[in-house]
Amino acid sequence: MLPARLKNYRILLASGSARRQQLLQDTGIEFQLADTREIDERYPEGLTRFEIPVYLAGRKSDAYFDLLEDKGMILITADTIVWLDGKVLGKPATGEEAFTILKALSGNIHEVITGVTLRTINKKRSFYSNSEVCFSRLKEEEIQYYIENYKPFDKAGAYGIQEWIGYIGIESIRGSFYNVMGLPVHKLYRELEEFIDTE
Repeated sequence: MLPARLKNYRILLASGSARRQQLLQDTGIEFQLADTREIDERYPEGLTRFEIPVYLAGRKSDAYFDLLEDKGMILITADTIVWLDGKVLGKPATGEEAFTILKALSGNIHEVITGVTLRTINKKRSFYSNSEVCFSRLKEEEIQYYIENYKPFDKAGAYGIQEWIGYIGIESIRGSFYNVMGLPVHKLYRELEEFIDTE
């Protein structure tokens, strides 16, 4: 079993997301948290929707590389984007921005794509997972209620699937539910197995 095999490693998760922390913890993998750092989340023009979160996860990995002391440490970084109509919907800075984003998602299908980078002092591996999410048509008062009561300003696409709006607004998901939460733990688990097998 992977959790037992990883006892020989020190796993370092570089993420301020409480959701990612909880998901990784629930796999039974023991890990430490890296102190939060400010990361420039700009990316080059011309990247595909799949390349963007992989690029950003890799950029975060580069920013934390100095914390790797030896080959017995594995650093995990991740980035999640929401993609609708050919563009990225980021984290809203204001209630008005959150309302605009959620209004756009209402009655539509969007993609949630998470890029993940695994890294030791001498090797690096990146991958992504994508899910399609179908929102029912939301009433304006439902959107406003969610923003006022759940403050989704730290979330790509201005929503958390595990919160109230997910309960009442999401009709279907094609792909991993946990990927939409911010960490594709099913794929991460298998990728970690292959990662340590190739040491």
